[in-house]
Amino acid sequence: MTSLTETIQAWSRASDHVVASMREANRATLAAFGVSDTYTTGHGNGIAAETTDTAPAGESTTAEPSIPSIAHERWTTDRTVDEQSAITVGDAVTFAKPIDESDVADFASASGDTNRLHLDDSFADETRFGGRIAHGTLVSGLISAALARIPGVTVYLSQDLEFVRPVTVGDELTATVEVLEDLGGDRYRLETIVETADELVVTGEAVVLIDPLPESVATN
Repeated sequence: MTSLTETIQAWSRASDHVVASMREANRATLAAFGVSDTYTTGHGNGIAAETTDTAPAGESTTAEPSIPSIAHERWTTDRTVDEQSAITVGDAVTFAKPIDESDVADFASASGDTNRLHLDDSFADETRFGGRIAHGTLVSGLISAALARIPGVTVYLSQDLEFVRPVTVGDELTATVEVLEDLGGDRYRLETIVETADELVVTGEAVVLIDPLPESVATN
């Protein structure tokens, strides 16, 4: 039986490949979540960020959108600030959703990553993980979903990631991005994490540029 430590170490070693492919895979992640370029702006580093958001009744809401956005009954979001000009150290945004069978299948189709570890039960059962796991970049894509809820137009400048533990299909995940440092010039250093209810699964830091909304949008 492979120890948990060995499993985690193997998962971390695999992260270099995942980070290297993040630009294209993040587009596939957004497609798997049902987000298209029609609803996004700020494609810095190839990663799209939503400028507005709505939420179903009874869930956390953000500022009222001025362009169409996408709500989903299985997504929950929250944030501590509603104006780009008010963002400061300590402000945070969360985005939560379960990773289910359809997410994994859609991501595999959109990205072309059809690794049997994610799709084939009998194959995955014989691996060190003892069953299928979600794509690492699908999981880390929740960070992009959280960044999409920051007020303003968010553009990725850099992202460092460490994959701490694998994610089982069906896990409920929460991504949190928190402002650690104001770098000036509308640039911020953020802590970026993804976790289940009990465990940290992805950790890292990002640097982003947060521009004000275009004037034509902000005044509508």
